[in-house]
Amino acid sequence: ILARFRVARVAYPGGCDIGIRPIDLHLKGLKALNVKITEKDGFIVCDGRDMAGGIVHLDSPSVGATENIMLAAVRAKGATRIINPAKEPEIADLQNFINALGGKVSGAGTGSIYIEGADSLSGVEYTPIPDRIAAGTYITACGICSGKIKLTNVVPDHIYSLITKLREANINITIDKNEITADCARRPQSVQIIETAPHPGFATDLQAQTAALQTISDGTSMIIENIFESRYKYVPELIKMGANITVRDRMAIIRGVSTLHGGDVTAKDLRGGAALVLAGLAADGTTAVDGVHHIDRGYYKLERTLSLLGADIVRTY
Repeated sequence: ILARFRVARVAYPGGCDIGIRPIDLHLKGLKALNVKITEKDGFIVCDGRDMAGGIVHLDSPSVGATENIMLAAVRAKGATRIINPAKEPEIADLQNFINALGGKVSGAGTGSIYIEGADSLSGVEYTPIPDRIAAGTYITACGICSGKIKLTNVVPDHIYSLITKLREANINITIDKNEITADCARRPQSVQIIETAPHPGFATDLQAQTAALQTISDGTSMIIENIFESRYKYVPELIKMGANITVRDRMAIIRGVSTLHGGDVTAKDLRGGAALVLAGLAADGTTAVDGVHHIDRGYYKLERTLSLLGADIVRTY
């Protein structure tokens, strides 16, 4: 909004309740671009009429802050450098999109991103990268159901940290250019430790789904969540289904059980909701997942895709 109209007034953001999600990095980044920011009556008022390029150092590599600063700097006067930006694939994709519009951005995926302010941008037809979290969810679903699937139009490098862990779980995964085939003919083996980290580390958005897999795996697994401190809200729901999970601060110890049983559970957030659906696929009996509006934020008709893979799953509302 600032890049186009120079002024903006927005309410504080929402999103999944998975921990403290301050917007200070966003605001500090915009202030470094000479944007004047005031807060009044629950709204953030930004005046970017004198917006200009500058040096922005991020205390942590926030994806959202990196993207917002890139979007604002595209139309700012002069050059901008973002130090310690996020390196997720979506950042490089945003860079490519902006450049297709006529912008001048470089360095995505490295320790610094450079943006030259442009006087104008033009329309373009552009295809975004495939959704790596959706891809990882479907592969994990294959593992929890001991099945076999092939994913096409996927970038394996984007989820290689997950692929490595699934291979440790004795899931046979083969890669052919933009295709991934997963084959799990027996009960998975527990992965000793899974620790989330910024890309290219293990994605926090795949932590809950992987935890669901560990609940029916052979052995004991430890998960350490380093990104969001409240990401384990799905755990009590999995315990209702018979999972053996102990949580201490940011650590979850999961001891695999022979079977889960169906029940009525509630999705508290997007990825936790997906984990409950995956657990329901593997559980005996019927599982009803409430709060599917959270899941819809990150998956397009998840139940339809799983049905095509052979799941007995329906949406009731």
